[in-house]
Amino acid sequence: MKYFSVLDITSKTDEWISDYLPTANKLVAKHGGKYLTCTAFRRQVEEDTQKTALCIIIERPSKENAMNFMEDPDYKPHLLARTTGSISHHYLIAAQDDLW
Repeated sequence: MKYFSVLDITSKTDEWISDYLPTANKLVAKHGGKYLTCTAFRRQVEEDTQKTALCIIIERPSKENAMNFMEDPDYKPHLLARTTGSISHHYLIAAQDDLW
């Protein structure tokens, strides 16, 4: 079953970004992921406005692929840099409909 990584990221500092992006992009592809969007353009249409700088959606072939990416030893220092240098929310969402 496909899964989607949905992230909203607001940087506290830009110091981590230049090292993070090349490695993260390479590892997303290595683990079968495909970026569907990576953009600063967004419009919040419900609830209180949040100051999110970047929204990312990555399609993943399976939950296992997503977790292998998160646990990849080459990614660990970059994950720490991102979570230290930003306010990040990462949701792993199954491509399923539980409501019908």
